[in-house]
Amino acid sequence: MADCDFDAIVVGAGCAGSVAAYELAKAGKSVLVVERGNSAGAKNMTGGRLYAHALKEVFPDCYTEAPFERRITHERISMMTPNSNMTIDFGSTEMEVAGQESYSVLRADFDPWLAGKAEDAGAEFIYGIAVESLLMEDGRVKGIKAGEDEITAEVVLLCDGVNSLLTEAAVGYKRPDASQIAVGIKQVIALPAGTIEDRVLAAEGDGAAWLFVGDCTRGRVGGGFMYTNKESISLGLVATISDVAAGPVPVYQMLEDFKNHPSVAPLIKGGKVVEHSGHMVPEGGLSMMPPLCADGVLIAGESAMMCLNLGYMVRGMDFAIAAGQHAGRTAAEALAAGDTSKVALASYQKALEENFVLKDLRQFSKFPHFMENCTRLFNEYPVLTRELMNGMFIVDGSPMKPLKQQGLAAVKNVGIFNLVGDAMKGMKAL
Repeated sequence: MADCDFDAIVVGAGCAGSVAAYELAKAGKSVLVVERGNSAGAKNMTGGRLYAHALKEVFPDCYTEAPFERRITHERISMMTPNSNMTIDFGSTEMEVAGQESYSVLRADFDPWLAGKAEDAGAEFIYGIAVESLLMEDGRVKGIKAGEDEITAEVVLLCDGVNSLLTEAAVGYKRPDASQIAVGIKQVIALPAGTIEDRVLAAEGDGAAWLFVGDCTRGRVGGGFMYTNKESISLGLVATISDVAAGPVPVYQMLEDFKNHPSVAPLIKGGKVVEHSGHMVPEGGLSMMPPLCADGVLIAGESAMMCLNLGYMVRGMDFAIAAGQHAGRTAAEALAAGDTSKVALASYQKALEENFVLKDLRQFSKFPHFMENCTRLFNEYPVLTRELMNGMFIVDGSPMKPLKQQGLAAVKNVGIFNLVGDAMKGMKAL
């Protein structure tokens, strides 16, 4: 292709898109980023946690420059019923080691900083414009169409999110099944910094990541989350679309009930909701990933369905940053060689195969299917946990039964074969 408007066009100014643009601009390529939101981060939503290792690879000084909220020093996992909550609280100095830290972030602050780094490197950004379709020539992507404008480029990078309307035209990808996509809903609740630290028992400047399963989604496949920011708490739910649609309680009511749970209400007492957002989340893992390249096009981040939910850990932003880094570098190398064909761009996937991104997604590729089919995780097991804990800690003056007897009675309600079978399947999936 000759006389293109730009060397590269990036669709989407999220983590993947801005990092890809930064890498391209740093390599001296002309790059345009088109974002349908009015600013970077305006339409992006995440639970709020970033594992910083990937960002450090792109920006070594990110620890002092990036607008992080709080370093996460407490991991909490809870199993909830309507009237109980059993929580594991884990802290470790290993979480403070360079390269192993994670931080809470607010995308409304973090994404503009990331876009600013790309702009400083020379990338151009256009906001408030939706890319409606791709320009194609002989089966090859040659640019984008936005409104009445047609803009051409040697290579296009699609980083426009999980609900991308462009990946089908680019690589023939069919939209995923509703059982592979979750709906996320989140509120940011403002509270004084000292109040947050007192309530989560964290040192000044530190915070917690807290994941919930069970009654928070009314027994539907999914879970709740809480991340502490400097002067706010990010609180929300993620639930599989197909499952929550079949239930009687809409997700917005689930969130209100979750906020009023006896274990959650004290955390946000006196807080003010300053943000309410929703988002679609890819949860099918590697099985739902589209082809990552074709002639003239690369796909990264949530457009490539790069997300991992293991119940005790949720990752997406570090995948997006790493994918954006390698997509940008691959595109820059292909442009320098004068060849942006699928064959030339295939080194992008090879880089991700050697990187943690595809290794981690492949390692846990069976877990989404396990979680979708093991509904006892969200119903019977939280009740089992409650009965075991009540038996251990409730003293009412009546003779106490041996723990073995109490445990067997609780397990009997689930079924010993169900319990053993689920444990074995879960271990295989992990």
